[in-house]
Amino acid sequence: MAKFNPQKFLAQVGHGKTTLTCPKKQVLFSQGDAASAVFYIQTGQVRISVTSSQGQEAIIAILEPSAFFGEGCLAGQLVCMTTAATTEKSTIIRIDKQAMIKAIHDEPVFSEQFLAYLLARNIRIQEDLVDQLFNSSEKRLARALLLMAHFGKEGKSEEVIPKISQELLAEMIGTTRSRVSHFMNKFRKLGFLDYNGGVHVHSSLLNVVLHD
Repeated sequence: MAKFNPQKFLAQVGHGKTTLTCPKKQVLFSQGDAASAVFYIQTGQVRISVTSSQGQEAIIAILEPSAFFGEGCLAGQLVCMTTAATTEKSTIIRIDKQAMIKAIHDEPVFSEQFLAYLLARNIRIQEDLVDQLFNSSEKRLARALLLMAHFGKEGKSEEVIPKISQELLAEMIGTTRSRVSHFMNKFRKLGFLDYNGGVHVHSSLLNVVLHD
């Protein structure tokens, strides 16, 4: 199967597609809102979070360019189960539910590729859950940094992560900011990362994830 090309796929969408230029911290939809559209990140970053009835918030995912979200509406979801907000200036494409359904129905090849994309992301979600349940906060942080650095993709072994707050990292892995600060300093001293216009992640950080 050919690699999924979101831009080609979006070109099949006619009416019902809107391009949004969003400032940092703009809420695209809130938990409990009507689920009526699918979103695609062209540039920027989006945080997906959920809030309990007691008011406790948890981050489900940090999504980057080329990611879709809000696709629950395609499966009959009536209300949004999460809140989506930008973490930086972003360009987001909003596709009405009916327009998305029509594009998928009319273009079976792209429909198959979109399904493969969703399945791949579902595998990633399962891996995240296992990571949260069984790994230490140190390992969870190392894995999060490697994923944000796209470790192993397109032959890259190291990458610079744009500036991200330790508070956000703490929320992502379910620990405190002080613990994140401690581990980041430890990783830096061990040569696993350094700071130079962002967080420069080295492939050696994988040792933390692999170490028992």
